[in-house]
Amino acid sequence: MATFLINLITSAVAMGTVFLYGCVGETLIEKGGNLNLGIPGVMCLGALGGGVGVTLYYMIFENEIWFFLILFSLVFTMIFAMLGGLIYAFLTVTLKANQNVTGLVLTTFGVGVMKFFGKNFNLITFSQSSAIFKKFFVGYEALGDFGKVFLSHGFYVYLAIVLAVLVSIFLNKTKTGLFLRSVGESPQTADSQGINVDKYKYSAILVGCAIAGLGGTYYVFDRFGGQGFSDAAIDAFGWLAVALVIFSTWRPGIGILGSILFGGLYVLPYCIEISKSQIKLFAMLPYIITVLVLILTSMLDAKNSQPPNSLGINYFREER
Repeated sequence: MATFLINLITSAVAMGTVFLYGCVGETLIEKGGNLNLGIPGVMCLGALGGGVGVTLYYMIFENEIWFFLILFSLVFTMIFAMLGGLIYAFLTVTLKANQNVTGLVLTTFGVGVMKFFGKNFNLITFSQSSAIFKKFFVGYEALGDFGKVFLSHGFYVYLAIVLAVLVSIFLNKTKTGLFLRSVGESPQTADSQGINVDKYKYSAILVGCAIAGLGGTYYVFDRFGGQGFSDAAIDAFGWLAVALVIFSTWRPGIGILGSILFGGLYVLPYCIEISKSQIKLFAMLPYIITVLVLILTSMLDAKNSQPPNSLGINYFREER
């Protein structure tokens, strides 16, 4: 039983990291007042960028140097994801397009682009390099169960936790974070105080998409073993990441624990012998739990657990 729990927790942390990246990125975007339903597509674009980065690395270097391989994947992942974010920001912030429609279009675009161009990658090379993505600490086996749970993961897992903590500190402890939150709560008031609303929205969207995109690369090279892009259901995990934002009540710190819970619910059916219908039930549990949390926080009317007041509403300066 103890071994089962250790394996389950380890797998939950690893799988939950995919959701955590999307959650942290979307939380940052939503704190600025924009509802980006294009996160699944952004994660797909990030995965494509990671593939481009790894491909370019092998064109430049002959040997596998983990630092540069990870660096190339990080840089190109963020570039591709930010390009998707730039499209969304231009349409919703500058042109005032409907945020829901724009986000859904971005998701469709991102999934299509990844599947179309992803089939041209050298998957054999990706499969070989995935081992570098899966391990960061050496000799963790000597620490037994502690080492397996906390130290057996790849670099991207620890980066996700660090980013979640940093974004939480940024939103709650810094002046710039306070300004961003004020833009999300009342852009009219923020504008009247001299805060550049469009600049803060653009910045939050671009940085948030860059973070979310890392989840796509992490899934393809760590969880999926670099085996393929066309079969990777990154968009499905993107929707779970959006649900995790609500579950965590727009707080990245809680998102860390929520991602482990979501990851555990996702991997649990594969750790026990159950029927296909029961597997589908487990797949629904994260969404059911999210709805229950949303209902509970609404009933309690907890101010810190509510979304930003201007979430999903475009700001027209001339109407101020």
